[in-house]
Amino acid sequence: MKELTIPRINETIYQETLPNGLTVFYYPKEDFEKTFAIFSTNYGSIDQKFTPLNSDEFTQVPDGIAHFLEHKMFEKEDGDVFQHFSERGASANAFTSFTQTAYLFSSTEDEERNVETLLDFVQDPYFTEQTVEKEKGIIEQEIRMYDDQSDWRLFFGTLQSMFENHPVRIDIAGTVDSIYTITREDLYLCYETFYHPSNMSLFVIGNFSLQEMAELVRNNQAKKEFAPIDDIKRDYGEEKDPVFKKKEVIHMPVQTPKCMVGIKDKKEHLQTSELLKNELVRELVMDLYFSKSGKYFEELYNEGLVIETLRLESYMEKSFGVTMIGGRTLKPEEFSDRVIDMLLNLKNSTISEEGFSRMKKRKYGELIRDFNELEGTANQIIHYHDLSVDYRNIFETLENLTRDDMKKVIDGWIDQDQITVCMVLPEEE
Repeated sequence: MKELTIPRINETIYQETLPNGLTVFYYPKEDFEKTFAIFSTNYGSIDQKFTPLNSDEFTQVPDGIAHFLEHKMFEKEDGDVFQHFSERGASANAFTSFTQTAYLFSSTEDEERNVETLLDFVQDPYFTEQTVEKEKGIIEQEIRMYDDQSDWRLFFGTLQSMFENHPVRIDIAGTVDSIYTITREDLYLCYETFYHPSNMSLFVIGNFSLQEMAELVRNNQAKKEFAPIDDIKRDYGEEKDPVFKKKEVIHMPVQTPKCMVGIKDKKEHLQTSELLKNELVRELVMDLYFSKSGKYFEELYNEGLVIETLRLESYMEKSFGVTMIGGRTLKPEEFSDRVIDMLLNLKNSTISEEGFSRMKKRKYGELIRDFNELEGTANQIIHYHDLSVDYRNIFETLENLTRDDMKKVIDGWIDQDQITVCMVLPEEE
């Protein structure tokens, strides 16, 4: 077991890789009452074309299958797993993102039994033709519910303007048509490929005994057998650097228009060695200029171009990167034009040494506070582990960041060809 010391806060995370390939992180925090655990697979909605277990040939599965699989994992022959957690006072949940599917719980007691339940139910799939067909109606309702939400439509409308071929443009839940083509065999195919321990991570953080928890996890995994697996090959299609479309307009029954400006990252910005720095710069820029206390937000607000706050989104993954700025506005055309001008003008703006130092200190404080948040810490470290990035380096990366570094990143990041606009407007009469 390796000891991973977290710089600047003098705490230690313990990491080991078990014989079956499972990576396990333990982060004991004795001053906390709660324990949180997350069992995560490096598999999300964009993983639709891949080489299955022990095959060199690519196969294509229906849109939304990762999310469908997440739904089905909680249902077993003897009932619903949620009940087992709730009987012990634990709160369980799960989520599917573009690149990850995760199962989690939090509790203040029985943490060892809850961890064992978490491991056992995720590693024991149970799918029948009847339960798969039943789930399709449930997920159809979920898809239709999100289709009626203007924020969701705005978000995916922006992605669909950015990307022509990459599956990130497809709704995480898929479409009504696609989910009805999913079969029991499809689910087992994806499960056996992506839910192999070597493609998964377990993170336990909170008030627990390191020795007892580690022994429990080792014994639990030693009892189970998993077939050897080669590296999983994934195909996300060919995607050009420039955005697919410059503008997308969606008409919905909304009273107030909404507008989102999106920046699509070039492939060169997604290199593992540069991910932490590139992501930090994007967060600093969004905070300095477009947060509620930011310079550009104040200008937009005073000009009557934004209502309340701005919605700021940023994703940087191995195969795609996006940054989005949007919100409610009575003047969507003017809003998008002004935000684009502001972004392009960042190349010519200068930050004083004092302002830059103040900005870094503020971010530094946020990072330290984040390590006191159990769920956020676990999610971040697993996320960067899947990206082959050591998240502990974020403090050093921030400390070493200079104004010249920041300008160089901005100059390569913000380009007219990388910017798109999506608007949700009231339905035309």
